[in-house]
Amino acid sequence: MDTSRRPTAEEIERLLVGHPARYTRSEVSAKAGVPSELAERIWRALGFATLSDDTVAFTDADVAMLGRVRAMLDSGLLDEQTTIRMARALGQTTARLAQWQAEIMIGAMLPRDREASDADLARVLATAQQLLPDFEQVLVHVWREQLAAAGTRLLAIADINEELVPTRVSIAVGFADLVSFTRRARELDERELGDLVEGFEARAADVIAGHGARLVKTLGDEVLFTAPTAGQAAEIALELIETGELRIGMAYGPVLPMMGDIFGTTVNLAARLTAIARPGTIVVDSELASQVEGAQAVEVHKIRRRPARGLGVVQPYVLRRSSP
Repeated sequence: MDTSRRPTAEEIERLLVGHPARYTRSEVSAKAGVPSELAERIWRALGFATLSDDTVAFTDADVAMLGRVRAMLDSGLLDEQTTIRMARALGQTTARLAQWQAEIMIGAMLPRDREASDADLARVLATAQQLLPDFEQVLVHVWREQLAAAGTRLLAIADINEELVPTRVSIAVGFADLVSFTRRARELDERELGDLVEGFEARAADVIAGHGARLVKTLGDEVLFTAPTAGQAAEIALELIETGELRIGMAYGPVLPMMGDIFGTTVNLAARLTAIARPGTIVVDSELASQVEGAQAVEVHKIRRRPARGLGVVQPYVLRRSSP
């Protein structure tokens, strides 16, 4: 492509998707053998805008993708409701992934000391095109590995809960919160603030993954994680708190897993305990405290009972690493 001028939307589409647009939405549905109403529901679930009937925006790759969906439905392996839910999971996850990766590429390649030129933007796109085949292979590999890890975690949780597919599972839930984030955000410029948040999230993600637990989501100045056992959660919290810039709240109990997230009183309790925690401390509920009490290198100390919004009065404990 011409790297001396700004790329157009059409060029971006052609370079990254790899297939020219040939069909309207009714044509792509017909060629794939999928009812137009179902195809429209799939596109929306994937996160794509609804287009007018005469807009030519679909490619041969779209036909092939819908054809695969039709084959899965015809086989009886998936029903329509499950198909839409899977499409929504795929759409929301890949949308965030694509946005994140685009921001990383742009941040790494565009100049910081001057305004980006059209040629700079064109070079970013050209580099993305070169890297795309490798990114695609890595993505599929990592997805398979993550799927295996998810299955392993579910089996571990099932062993603890004595149910193969429990609807409510008992696990450890933790929030790690950056201390004084609002004040620090006022003191930093946008790039410094971005570096702070990314550094925090990267550190948390590495520690959580290293202990075989799961990072559920990031909330800017806060991360939510789960661990199959209280002991794993304690080790994560003790390692994270070494930075001295966090406060952590954790609880152990039943949660409702849904759409990759978790819900329930245990999650709310962990959040309330985080608000109670002083900077550089870990506060846990009585259930998690009882499970780790007596463990090597761990100490739990009862502190005064506190009111927790929506939960009444709770008995918190401070978790510390034992002195050598």
